[in-house]
Amino acid sequence: MKLKTLALSATAALALIAGSADATTRLRLANSLSEDHPTSTALQQFADEVEEKTDGEVTIRVFLNGVLGSEREVLEQLQNGAVDMTRVSAGNLENFDPVFKAFTLPYIFTSEDQFYRVMTGPVADQVYAATKDSGFTGLTFFDSGARSFYTSDKPIETPADLEGQKIRVMNSNSSIRMVEMMGGTPTPMPYAEIYTSLQQGVIDGAENNVTALTIGRHGEVAKYYSQDEHLRVPDFLVISNAAMDKLTAEQQAIVKQAAVNATEAFRGIWDKAVSDARTQAEEMGVTFIEPDQAPFRDKVMPLLDEYRDDPDFGDVLSQILATE
Repeated sequence: MKLKTLALSATAALALIAGSADATTRLRLANSLSEDHPTSTALQQFADEVEEKTDGEVTIRVFLNGVLGSEREVLEQLQNGAVDMTRVSAGNLENFDPVFKAFTLPYIFTSEDQFYRVMTGPVADQVYAATKDSGFTGLTFFDSGARSFYTSDKPIETPADLEGQKIRVMNSNSSIRMVEMMGGTPTPMPYAEIYTSLQQGVIDGAENNVTALTIGRHGEVAKYYSQDEHLRVPDFLVISNAAMDKLTAEQQAIVKQAAVNATEAFRGIWDKAVSDARTQAEEMGVTFIEPDQAPFRDKVMPLLDEYRDDPDFGDVLSQILATE
């Protein structure tokens, strides 16, 4: 009888251990950016905080460098349960809800401070919930920086300087129309082809934030960076509905707060990265130009006026433009 009791106790103990192991929720977070990118640093902080605050009951493994696929591929995996969370550009969310088109329009943000006021206000909550029927929702955002023009051998000081210039753009209708309205020739192509295309003269320039000059080494073949700051497209951290449903109410609250904390930490990390990138780019021989942004803004204002009445995202666009 004693041996039987001990056996039963041992079985119960093993069951308890197994139950504890099963109680741990393991989540997979995909990020296409490299380990040295500021966003990757912030996402790892997010994962660490969640694990610490839940006493290890929720763990998040961060996969970097696009090892789980492109942003679009990962969004599909998010829907079928293969991935639980991902960092994704607003541009790649357009296919799930047209409200994200608002963030791909030029000059909707007037400054970095205004960008953060918008993205921490009511607009953000509305946008986070927009994809719930698609199987995932937003947790927080990250600033991917102000996008400006950079060229190989001709500085862009006014929109007139874009005339006859082939400028690489994202494969986005609004980006294509923006460059056309400013007078340039938009040339959509993958990011990976920019360096060689600049080097061989296939394109005359591109547009991106300043870190493209250093992380992408574009500063080796593009020697003028014009800070017209025409776009500031946010990234979003999203989580699948299925993953969120695995968590208790307390764990959900911890995840949401850790995401907000990651964004707050990211801002300082990003600002330093931009400052360091400019210093490095200048050492590479890049000349920085600070043109009057008003003429560039005036060229594309008809585009914003057109979209204010769009039934899918005109309301969100108007809210953004009204935020001071």
